[in-house]
Amino acid sequence: MNFETIFDAILLGIIEGLTEFIPVSSTAHLLLATEFLGLAGDSKAFWNTFNVMIQLGAILAVVVVYFSRFWRVFLALPSDPDARRFVASIVVAFLPAAVLGALAFDFIKTVLFDSPILICWVLIIGGVGLALLDRYDVKPVHDDAMRYPIRVALAIGIVQCLAMVPGVSRSGATIAGALLLRCDKRSAAEFSFFLAIPTMLGAFTLDFYENRNVLSTDDLGIILVGFVVSFVSALIVVRTFVDFVGRHGFMPFAIWRIIVGTVGLIGFWMFG
Repeated sequence: MNFETIFDAILLGIIEGLTEFIPVSSTAHLLLATEFLGLAGDSKAFWNTFNVMIQLGAILAVVVVYFSRFWRVFLALPSDPDARRFVASIVVAFLPAAVLGALAFDFIKTVLFDSPILICWVLIIGGVGLALLDRYDVKPVHDDAMRYPIRVALAIGIVQCLAMVPGVSRSGATIAGALLLRCDKRSAAEFSFFLAIPTMLGAFTLDFYENRNVLSTDDLGIILVGFVVSFVSALIVVRTFVDFVGRHGFMPFAIWRIIVGTVGLIGFWMFG
């Protein structure tokens, strides 16, 4: 590992941790950063895999922040119907993405991940949609992420499949779906956190299996650096995001998406 490679891993780890759980698309930010850092040459396949694997750090941040709540659910599973319903809602919401991700893995990694101009346009379009959604004023009927009805969870899971397209944002899709299903902003953000755990674990497992023969010991060292940095930066976001959304809504993220997408298009136009 040379200094430049470590620097790239740290920077990408920061980007992953800061963007994974906010509706700006961590995948889009990572792919665009990979392009502009000059990592899209012969080592592009590795860095694309790296970007998926360091999501484990972000997952760990959610587990740490919500550990006491998860532990209570685990202990209550044998006797509490609400605990079983919560687990069932997460499983049901995860299944659509699990099935589609497994079926379309090659297309996603070789076509969609290799279309930076498309990613920029999706960021901009998604930003406009998020801004409109932020102005969507409807009285919520679901305000507890651990008590969503199964049908609501399934619908959110189906909407999450849109995030297979880089730039859509997994958290943005799930939060938007929840809001349209009359969930309040706070619980929508929390449910997105919870759903991220099996979804991102599934993506990691599938990507690791597909690339198990390509990774070397040196590669694992770089991935560990990204993992640690991703965990620390994601921990900050998970601890603050719900309160931030409660105070400011999603407009700041909509504006950010539009800015990043526009700057990306300008950069590709100017530099190729």
